[in-house]
Amino acid sequence: MRITLTQAGEDYLKAIYELSGDGAPISTTQLARYLKVAPASVTGMLQKLALNQPPLLVYRKHHGVTMTPEGRSVALEIIRHHRLLELFLYKSLGYSWDEVHEEADRLEHVMSDFLEDHIADALDNPTRDPHGDPIPDRDLNLPPFSITPLSQLRPGQKAVVQRVNNFDPELLRYLYGIGILPEAKLEIQDFSPFDRNLRIKVFQRDSTVVLGPVVTNQIFVEEIE
Repeated sequence: MRITLTQAGEDYLKAIYELSGDGAPISTTQLARYLKVAPASVTGMLQKLALNQPPLLVYRKHHGVTMTPEGRSVALEIIRHHRLLELFLYKSLGYSWDEVHEEADRLEHVMSDFLEDHIADALDNPTRDPHGDPIPDRDLNLPPFSITPLSQLRPGQKAVVQRVNNFDPELLRYLYGIGILPEAKLEIQDFSPFDRNLRIKVFQRDSTVVLGPVVTNQIFVEEIE
């Protein structure tokens, strides 16, 4: 049975899931900073979600918050909506990859199961959104995805871009312009230990770029031979 929540409640669950990574407890301070709201507002919402039936969170003051299985399912459902919408906007409606995130944020909360299924079928049940983030399947299972940042690679290593963090439209526009997109093949040519800059060959463009850790920490890759 689908759990009905307010848009704010869904936003909190999605944010906690995105912040928790391996399921570690998230502090109210972390969550307030991520959502750009007052800590007092965070506490009130966490208490509400923890008292929901069924409980969606486990919250103890000064010990942070973790998700229950029910809360995790709600978060993954919203993430599935969001990433399907991003891909639909990108592939079918001509949005650029730096425009889809904000639009999907608005639409994810009103998407019906009927529309979700039709969009998934129309896109041939995709596993990745335009930024390479994994799309949960209908059973809310996530496909495997890389967590290796480009910043960890060193000269001589080659890799395929798997995904790019999508929170900064300006960064996305820049990466699009230099050809660093999901499935792009890269080779590290040089590394500067002083500023941790990488000189990178982008095979599709037959070009070379120099990127610092502010950028390379936002790009996740799979190493290849």
